[in-house]
This record gives sequence, structure tokens and C-alpha cells, in this order.
Amino acid sequence: MEQIIECVPNFSEGRDKKIINAIVHAAASVAEAYVLHVDSGAAANRTVVTFAGGPQAVIEAAFQAVKAAAEQIDMRRHHGEHPRIGATDVLPLVPVKGISLAECAALARRLAEKVGNELNIPVYCYEAAASAPYRQGLEACRRGEYEGLRNKMTDPQWKPDFGPAQWSESVAKTGATVIGARDFLGAVNFNLAPTGDRAADLAAAKAVAKEIRTASGSRWSLPCVKAIGWWIEEYGFAQVSTNLTDMHTTGLGQAYERVLLTAHLHGMAVTGTEVIGLLPQWALVDAGHWLAGSDTDDQTALEDAIDYLELDSMETLGRPFDPDEKIVERVLAAVRKGGAV
Repeated sequence: MEQIIECVPNFSEGRDKKIINAIVHAAASVAEAYVLHVDSGAAANRTVVTFAGGPQAVIEAAFQAVKAAAEQIDMRRHHGEHPRIGATDVLPLVPVKGISLAECAALARRLAEKVGNELNIPVYCYEAAASAPYRQGLEACRRGEYEGLRNKMTDPQWKPDFGPAQWSESVAKTGATVIGARDFLGAVNFNLAPTGDRAADLAAAKAVAKEIRTASGSRWSLPCVKAIGWWIEEYGFAQVSTNLTDMHTTGLGQAYERVLLTAHLHGMAVTGTEVIGLLPQWALVDAGHWLAGSDTDDQTALEDAIDYLELDSMETLGRPFDPDEKIVERVLAAVRKGGAV
């Protein structure tokens, strides 16, 4: 392929396998669009699907997945730990090879218009596809979440970019969708060792998240980092959940060290790292070099990253880390050769 883009939509369903499979099948039904990874969380009640391929195939696969989610998910009944505004909560296009971020932004707006017009779903465009600077951040587009969407749509500043601008039974069912284009984002959760006091552990996770996120401006904040603290019932511990929006600026290694430090200041220990979805290989290699402080070959640096970040710590919880299943280049190569996800 001369041009490759990745699409990483997040759907507001992480428990019902029948619904999840219907959405994944819809994306996979498009020729030359390759589903690389499916990551569901019961507590978050959320599924992240990663697929890649040529631009036109990926756009059509994205549309079919959004359509399936709209048919299968009823937001009036949705509850979960993760912030969300709709059945397809957020859908970013990510340039991988032979295509620019600006080109992906144009594709994102074209997709957003199609979703709004043909599926009757309100759509906000974010990041590189945003129609105004105040809409660039996902957290701004999603502020108020699903429960606040009806009032949000009445604010002239928050009229959807595409699709209906009035509340209806259809909108009540699907909620809104946020579509855009961005560079690789690292969705990484850092695990805090439980102390036996759930409320205190959650408070510590929230405090650490507040201190490291860019927006806080604290002495511990990092550039290009979004973070929240939450308690994951199925795991039995709190996490500092981060989005690393520019891993060239703040990578996995720097984020891990800062969480480690600030958690210690709150009397907490970090016991492992959970990667949501896929990462490019360079992000893990860079983390290995940073954390090990060495100038080794890429494979050794990758192994160092797995060791230092304790990526294998989630295996006992059914969340193993296998580089062949978590690194986007490896997964795409395997799937194109006929491997299964």
C-alpha cells in the first residue's frame, strides 16, 4: 500500500459480545480494510477497535462500524466508568504511511458529513479536523457527556458540525459522535497498588492525574498529556489513565517516571502499565532507551520497555502484552498475510 491510515473508534459497549462482534464484523466486511485489534473493558463499558488500510477502504469501514453501533447501542441505557457522549464516542483517523495529517483531516470531515447526513447522528469534528480552535480538544467536544448533550446542542457555540442540531428520539438513542484526525495517541493506564482503602486509592489516582496533566500547569505537569484517575472494579485497583497526544514530546518512559514520582508523593506505588489498543514500535523502543538509559538495538530496547513498564503485570487479569498483538506494524503485516485477529 502506498497510503495507509489507521482508524481507532471507541464504542460505548464493552460487555455484550454480540453487539461488539456486530460492530467489528461491519468494519471487517469492507475489502482492503484490516481489523488489527479489539480491546473491550467491562467496567468502562467501552470497546476500542483498531483497523487500517488504504484511505477509501478505511473511511467506508468506519462508516459501516458507526452505522452498526447506532443500530445496536442505546445510549439511554448506557452506564460505564469512561466519559462518553455517544454510541460511537470518538473516531480518529491517524496517518501511518504516505499521507499527511492535513489529508486525514479532510477525510475526517468528509466522513463526518456522511455520518451526519445519512445516519442522522450529530457530529463534532476535533483535533486537526476541528472547525474552530475551541473544538480541537476531545474533552471540550465531550464535555457534559451524553447526559448533557441535549442542553449542549441548544448552545449556538456547540451546534454540531454535521447532522441534526435538535434533540429527537433518534439522537437520544445514538448520542453524538466526535470525528477527527490526529497523530498517534498513546492510551496508557498506570496501575496503583491497592492499599485496602478504595476511596483513598481513588482520591490518590485523581490527584496524580491532575498533577501530571498538561492543563493543570502544576510543577509536575507534562506537555501533551491528558489524564484522569479512576477505580476499575474488575481489577480491584485504581489507575491513572492517560492519553499521550504527542509521544515525540512526552513518551511512555517520561509519563511512567512522572506517574511513579507523583504517586510516591501520595504514598502510592505503581505496579504495572496497561496499553489500550495498539502502539507504533518506535514508541516502545524510545521508552526502552529512556528508561534503561542505554543505546542498545531496537529489540533490546523493546524488551527493556516491557520490563521497566511492567507490561506483563496484566497477564494474570487476562490482559497479556504480546508485542506481535500490540504493535501496529506487526499486526498489520500479519493480518495482510492472512492471520487472524
